[in-house]
Amino acid sequence: MNNRQPTLDEVALRAGVSRGTVSRVINNREHVSKKARQAVQTAIEELGYVPSSAARALSSQRRGAVVLAISSDDPALFANLFFAEVISGVNAVIEETDLELLLVLAASERGRARLTRILQSRGADGVMLLALRENDPLSKVAENGGVPVVHGGRPLNRVPQWYVDADNRGGARQAVEHLIATGRSSIATVTGSQDMRVGVDRYLGFREAVALAGLSDSRVAHGDFTEAGGAAAMTRLLDEHPDLDAVFVASDAMAAGALRVLRDRGRTVPGDIAVVGFNDVVTAQHTQPALTTIRQPIEALGREMTRMLVRLINGEQPTPLILPTELVVRESA
Repeated sequence: MNNRQPTLDEVALRAGVSRGTVSRVINNREHVSKKARQAVQTAIEELGYVPSSAARALSSQRRGAVVLAISSDDPALFANLFFAEVISGVNAVIEETDLELLLVLAASERGRARLTRILQSRGADGVMLLALRENDPLSKVAENGGVPVVHGGRPLNRVPQWYVDADNRGGARQAVEHLIATGRSSIATVTGSQDMRVGVDRYLGFREAVALAGLSDSRVAHGDFTEAGGAAAMTRLLDEHPDLDAVFVASDAMAAGALRVLRDRGRTVPGDIAVVGFNDVVTAQHTQPALTTIRQPIEALGREMTRMLVRLINGEQPTPLILPTELVVRESA
């Protein structure tokens, strides 16, 4: 006999409504139509769903808000299309629930103090963390808050219980394998920040691919995921390794800076030097030439980390998730 307890997702699917609607019906909240309430109640009866006491208790104490805490206080943050797409994904799921979204930029002591006040006042039901750096104090602030915490991307120095990440290492390896397959052999990389797991993983993927091909991994310049950082790193690579014929750049923003330097130096792309980026933000289609890159599902990352947090708030126990990446071939390589 199968005594498995149906999930909220299964109830929502059977009723043809969102998870948030199911939660509101279970907890006898308002703002649910008579038709939707009846559909949920019918689905609960048909599936034999019994809300756990833990889920009921947690739901009944909800403050009605979740926090997206980003370890940055850069005023240019929202010009970064990566963060814009993540926030779009987060908001898409929040709109299906009765929760509000609080955004906290928390790289500074002042920002972390704000998050602490929110959690101490029990002003949020859960926290999502993004862009953590090595030994980032933001992680401890969130995890001492007494609410569920989901990481968008794994931190560098440990593996948290709940996270959503992309296959950064595998994606970087695929980028370099593509360059090798097109006949390139003097391959360089512009890394991302090495105090972030994403930067380290993409660098490791580069090193693995060139090592397996019997090529050198010595052509390296460290960047910081910004366009200016990519331009500065590309300048160093050209000065130190004038023989290079390809470069894997660990983000599209840095790749845009690298392409500008190559153009200014009179190097053709992909004729003299092939370039592959990472992320596939919308601007990758509009660089000159259009950028070959590794697509990671950025908006999906935002959606899935929010879904994971909502499930935790509802008393469920989701598992960590790593999203796949894929190569998108355009003109630059």
